[in-house]
Amino acid sequence: MIKLKTVPVNKLAFKNHLSMIEQFSIKDFLFKWLGRPPEGLDDFLPLEYTESVFAKMEAKQGTSFLINEDERFRYATITEDNQIVIGILDSNDELKHRILSLDEVLAGKHL
Repeated sequence: MIKLKTVPVNKLAFKNHLSMIEQFSIKDFLFKWLGRPPEGLDDFLPLEYTESVFAKMEAKQGTSFLINEDERFRYATITEDNQIVIGILDSNDELKHRILSLDEVLAGKHL
């Protein structure tokens, strides 16, 4: 399993709006990163675009995708520095933000 770098939220500057290209880029990245699920991303991990607090591609309500067995995917977004960040709820329902490293992105590693 991949260990993602955990960062404090005060170290991140999230975008207030994502262009359609950025939204599709996040979805395309997640599709590839999850190993190109045959049922497609929309059935495997349905996402919706929201701009509450900051812009993100959020897991639709009722979706529970587990990462590392005890963490749940909540959303993916892009920072002002164009870093891909994943929001995860841990086993205590505490929100954590993790930056995907360039090495993981380029290697196409899976969750």
